[in-house]
Amino acid sequence: MTQDILYVAASFILSSVCGFIFIPLIMNFCKKKGLYDLPDSRKIHKNAIPRLGGISFMPSMVLASLVVVAVYYQQIFNQQIQLSTWSIGFFFSLLIIYGVGIVDDLVGLGAKTKFTAQIIAAIVLPLSGLYINNLYGFCGIEEIPFIVGAPLTVFVMVFISNAINLIDGIDGLSAGLSFIALTGFLICFMREEGMTTYCILIAGLMGVLVPFFYFNFFGKAEKNRKIFMGDSGSLTLGFILGFLFVKFTMDNPKVMTFSFDSMMLAYSLLIVPVYDVVRVSLVRMRHKVPIFRADKNHIHHKLLRTGQNQHQVLACILLLAIAYIAINIILWPMCDMSTLVLIDIAVWLAFHMCINLAIRKNGQQVYLDNSEKK
Repeated sequence: MTQDILYVAASFILSSVCGFIFIPLIMNFCKKKGLYDLPDSRKIHKNAIPRLGGISFMPSMVLASLVVVAVYYQQIFNQQIQLSTWSIGFFFSLLIIYGVGIVDDLVGLGAKTKFTAQIIAAIVLPLSGLYINNLYGFCGIEEIPFIVGAPLTVFVMVFISNAINLIDGIDGLSAGLSFIALTGFLICFMREEGMTTYCILIAGLMGVLVPFFYFNFFGKAEKNRKIFMGDSGSLTLGFILGFLFVKFTMDNPKVMTFSFDSMMLAYSLLIVPVYDVVRVSLVRMRHKVPIFRADKNHIHHKLLRTGQNQHQVLACILLLAIAYIAINIILWPMCDMSTLVLIDIAVWLAFHMCINLAIRKNGQQVYLDNSEKK
């Protein structure tokens, strides 16, 4: 185990180094080509900011992971890297998502085009043998057949990808929530035998988030040292988190030991971005607003309307994500998955009721569509 941890740490460090090299180069490229995310009535930032930070995620993660995994296989097994069918399928799908994100950041793509590409990429996973095949008692459901698990997997992959993309609204939020979730998945996979390769991959993605967070959160726009991840970053993060969710929850005794807490752990790591998308979608339907139309009703928008600054909002949401994980782990021995979800929903509703009261107390409107300037 100690030796495995060293390889995981090596992947994290190598990816971080790559990020600190690549991201400044990307910022200089954006300045040269005029590739900026411009402020408008819906966005929080006030300056033009380079938006291609996410381009660094894939190269840094892949380079670090491949180097470390190659050394790991050579030292431990004295053989070359062996890839499973779904590993190949995953990297092929990830290239689709990464490519779509880059094109969208450079020239812009419609929501339907991105949505279609996400579905195509997600379909590859069930076709390669990776799909959700057990709900571990949620709503009384245990094992599910491929005909049900395959479309469910596609839905989950696309949903998580968009959840991470849509919550990327203030400095450090998407990266912070992703880092927390990745840390959780890293711990989950490390407790399983034979999952070191996945741990190295996860650490490779976590590593590049460190330099990105540094430039995104602490960088100065006026010195061209600040950058956003863009869709190339948020869609890539979301797709990888979706893949890890499906991989960890799939009941496959030949690969991982069967565990009833798999679904609970994976679900708990993604509650905040997933619940936020569900709530925003329901609000839009309630107000008869097109579901794909952007507005200012995500959790970070609402917290900002209470009078908090961006740093306070970021800390609040990240603490909420950590609290959910802790609460669910504590409650898990005492209740089943369905009850746990109901408790989480009740906490989420209570939290938003408190936010709404604070918004009204601050003299702001609870609901804002994208035509309002407040």
